[in-house]
Amino acid sequence: MTLSRIALAATLGLWVAGPVLAQQGSQSATSAPTRAATMMDPAGKQVGSVTIAQYPAGVFIRGELQGLPPGWHGFHIHEKGACTPAFDAAGGHFNPGKAKHGLNQASTHAGDLPNIHVHADGTARFEFVTQLVSIGGGATDLMDQDGSAFMVHDGPDDYVTDPSGHSGGRIACGVIK
Repeated sequence: MTLSRIALAATLGLWVAGPVLAQQGSQSATSAPTRAATMMDPAGKQVGSVTIAQYPAGVFIRGELQGLPPGWHGFHIHEKGACTPAFDAAGGHFNPGKAKHGLNQASTHAGDLPNIHVHADGTARFEFVTQLVSIGGGATDLMDQDGSAFMVHDGPDDYVTDPSGHSGGRIACGVIK
């Protein structure tokens, strides 16, 4: 992992999980509160899934996607648990603290997550931990009254531009259930 990825992860309150955490997470996920999202493209085709589990250290997020364009893509948690063909129903980034987007802010949106990389074959696998959200209650609970959704954007998040990191259109959405 490069120093810039470590700095980014620390700024966002994230830990990029390695193989050891992945094994621990999969072995003990049954005892932690868990949720999942089936990711769909605008045509309604399933393009993968994202699972999350609440642990004392934060929310562990793991995803496997396919059928997406290669390259870097913004990946965020959006404020509403709804996806439409254009994915507008998901609203903006999950932001209960009304923070500004971007790493140059004292605080960032709770739904801001690192970019994901889609390989040349259209697949992506990722996992990390965030301390900015929860699935067990409180002000940052993703399972609030209107729920939440994961969103993949067509371009990378620049980690600066408010409100969405200039990450472009929405190409995959999944309601967290």
